[in-house]
Amino acid sequence: MNLPQEFIDYTSALFGKEHWQNFIKAFNETPATSVRFNPWKYKQEQIFSSMKPVPWCQDAYWLKERPNFTLDPLLHAGVYYVQEAGSLFLDCVLRQYIDSPVLALDLCAAPGGKSTLMRAALPHGSMLISNEPDRRRANILLENMLKQGHPDVLVTHNYPQDFHKTSLIFDVILVDAPCSGEGLFRKDPGAIKEWSLANVNFCRKRQRKILEDIWPCLRPGGLLVYSTCTFNTKENEENVRFIIEELGAEILPVQIKQEWEITGSLLKGWDFPVYRFIPGITQSEGLFMAVLRKKGEYTGHSISPSFARRYVQGNKLIHLLSDGNPQPEQRGKEKIPTTAQALSLNCTKDAYPYIELTLEQSQSYLHRETLSLPAGVPQGFVIVTYMKHPLGFIKNLGERANNLYPKNWAIRNL
Repeated sequence: MNLPQEFIDYTSALFGKEHWQNFIKAFNETPATSVRFNPWKYKQEQIFSSMKPVPWCQDAYWLKERPNFTLDPLLHAGVYYVQEAGSLFLDCVLRQYIDSPVLALDLCAAPGGKSTLMRAALPHGSMLISNEPDRRRANILLENMLKQGHPDVLVTHNYPQDFHKTSLIFDVILVDAPCSGEGLFRKDPGAIKEWSLANVNFCRKRQRKILEDIWPCLRPGGLLVYSTCTFNTKENEENVRFIIEELGAEILPVQIKQEWEITGSLLKGWDFPVYRFIPGITQSEGLFMAVLRKKGEYTGHSISPSFARRYVQGNKLIHLLSDGNPQPEQRGKEKIPTTAQALSLNCTKDAYPYIELTLEQSQSYLHRETLSLPAGVPQGFVIVTYMKHPLGFIKNLGERANNLYPKNWAIRNL
């Protein structure tokens, strides 16, 4: 692995000899594959032959081998999500500190792994706003959140300052900040080519601007989870220190176990509880996470999920992509049901007829091919399922069936 010399010089000194040697050794190892099951859809089916629990996250497992996920209809049905093990540590954080309904914001959410995890970990009655500023990435986020199917999720496409202009006050904010991506080097050679010390310093400034813009939207006493997928202290410990000293927060510890091999602070003279996942040390890719509480007491009224939904729907400052309760599309005089309706946990079971597909048929459906239906399938809109999990709709016309799976979701190769 051809790493930049500046990165080698800085990071080897930061890690120390033993950690650095283990980190370099990890580049010759196959990264572990981990998945997290959707608690509302997974029915204990035997999907993978060998699974080892990820200890810091419920419903998450390492797999012995990496299958071809693209060809598995259950992935597209939202039954599970392929997620890097380090990022699953967020589950441990939320379950330790959140025990009653909250209004939560995932500010930089694409592609959606941490947002799907947040919605699974947050107590019943919570509302999650899953946001992504970049339009292209926001569409990927929307697809993944719709596949999860939970109704109490709003998907938005806004910049941090847009929320600052509203009256929304959050109990929990996750800032998984855009970073220099050092923790992705083992899996993404492109991240190595883009790395430079200049970019590290640029990211640090951008991260602080993001934090300053969103900080007024966190209620006093509220929880901020700050994370990156990089190693250096400039984007990590130094930014956490900035949040404490300049924005007004106290840092909180997370209960962990020694055998997890999570590394703490690497900033000299600054021994606060932060959590760093390093390949070759922890069974994961790179991640840094810190948990902070905003100082002060909140004297206002808690914002209910129903109010947040109405507010976001009616506020022009918020660019709403989906409100979690998908509706049919009006095309001329006809209402066309959407794939999001079929995938939603709110889908009424007897609203449409169902037809169960084989694996091969399901893959053809996800490829947007025309299906040959057996006799007796009712005409009109029909939900197609695989292993009893909805995938989407077809319109059975009798002599043929129109495939209504979204073009931009279709798998490219079989």
